[in-house]
Amino acid sequence: MSTHVLSLLVEDTPGLLTRVAGLFARRGFNIHSLAVGVTEVRGLSRITVVVDVEGQPLEQVTKQLNKLVNVVKIVELDPAASVQRQHMLVKVRADNASRANVLEVVNLFRASVVDYAPDSVVVEITGDQGKVDAFQRAIEPFGIKEIVQSGLLALGRGPKSISERVLR
Repeated sequence: MSTHVLSLLVEDTPGLLTRVAGLFARRGFNIHSLAVGVTEVRGLSRITVVVDVEGQPLEQVTKQLNKLVNVVKIVELDPAASVQRQHMLVKVRADNASRANVLEVVNLFRASVVDYAPDSVVVEITGDQGKVDAFQRAIEPFGIKEIVQSGLLALGRGPKSISERVLR
């Protein structure tokens, strides 16, 4: 299976995300991760999609996406030529007996405690997928109460920007 990261610059209009996700679903592609947010350009949003492709060319779906009126630009981001990060919040059991050990793991991974309760802590971690996965494995023995993770966020490295290419 082949995983691809697409960065879509789109007009900020209602229903566009549904149409984009629908295109992937109709073509049988599995969306592994999806993140949407505003950009530096008023009226434009960026959709970062991580899609698993098995036996089908990705070109098929990108051509369909380009046909959508509100899609301005699509770029596939190569992991070596982009910065890619995950963001995770984890609520971990941390009573008096285990709190010091939990905090040691948090510090080891350069994560942050963002909430404290007598029997648990909420930890925030940001990093590449490997770091986030390793942190989750390290903290599991203490007992994970809840976990939430963002979709992948990614930007191309260097001076170029997909919005600059569009606005020129």
